[in-house]
Amino acid sequence: MLNHLHDRMAEALQRATEVEQLLADPETTKDAPRLAELGREHHRLAQVVAKATRLQKAEQELTEARELAGGDDPDFAAEARAEVTRLEEEREGLEKALLPLLIPRDPLDDRPAIVEIRAGTGGDEAGLFAGDLLRMYTRFIERRGWRIEPISWSEGTLGGVKESVFKVAGDGVFGILRWESGVHRVQRVPATESQGRIHTSAATVAVLPEAEEVDMRIDEKDLRIDVFRSSGPGGQSVNTTDSAVRITHIPTGIVVSQQDQKSQLQNKAKAMDVLRARLLDLRLSEQEAERSRMRKSQVSTGDRSAKIRTYNFPQGRVTDHRVGLTLYDIDSVMNGDIGPFLDALALANAEEKLSG
Repeated sequence: MLNHLHDRMAEALQRATEVEQLLADPETTKDAPRLAELGREHHRLAQVVAKATRLQKAEQELTEARELAGGDDPDFAAEARAEVTRLEEEREGLEKALLPLLIPRDPLDDRPAIVEIRAGTGGDEAGLFAGDLLRMYTRFIERRGWRIEPISWSEGTLGGVKESVFKVAGDGVFGILRWESGVHRVQRVPATESQGRIHTSAATVAVLPEAEEVDMRIDEKDLRIDVFRSSGPGGQSVNTTDSAVRITHIPTGIVVSQQDQKSQLQNKAKAMDVLRARLLDLRLSEQEAERSRMRKSQVSTGDRSAKIRTYNFPQGRVTDHRVGLTLYDIDSVMNGDIGPFLDALALANAEEKLSG
């Protein structure tokens, strides 16, 4: 693994030098798309250069500290051994930080993401948990400085969420959020439970890369488009025109409904965005499932029905089953602090790709 890491690191450092030379070439400035592409690559490689430089320095200092730790002076040797321990920990941290930066980058990682949250099994409690997940992701997204664009929302009972679909735009959104797809399970005493019994319910999350028209060309003859009147809870927001749109993709049976926008044209455009994203996700999931038959993947199985995480409120713990990580701070997690899970999943994926 370490040999692979250093080989990739050397390649990245060489590429960083090449990119800097290309950016300085007057010919590059004449090609705006190429300039933008190289600028993004330079930004990513700058992180590699900074961490690789520090790693090389730490390894050199570690070699020197180990030599000093074998000296005759007991006090000096003890101090050197403490320095060895510190440098080993720093080296390990730098290696973990470098791994995800060194694997071949998925071009979809920089895309905006379409996130779909739906209440699963568990009745009213599932809808309340779906609402909790929506707040968790909203807070995480806001802290990252990303932008949220609501697409559709359907209220559940007791103030919960039946379904929420929204778009997230920002730097590297899909690459970071892609690990959240799957079944999220909650174990807690529902507010409606008078006997204090713990219930288990679930909500599903799907994170899809935003699809461009060039990704998914959809033939109009494969679509059935129905229009109907929008409606809201309690008789609110009921339109007097047929502005809501339901699109059925006949070959796959995928159905997308959209009624949150003011006009039929706007609702159709939003629905088509979601349909393209779901079709692209279906294609990617099929490709991933095929790869998974040839290798065991602990992270991205392509199976959207897999239980990925359990939120146990009585014990205050959250466990991600793919990497075996448990955090005993459920309040912080539900407040949007999901970074440790995303970092662990990105690291596991990088280690798998680097070794395989």
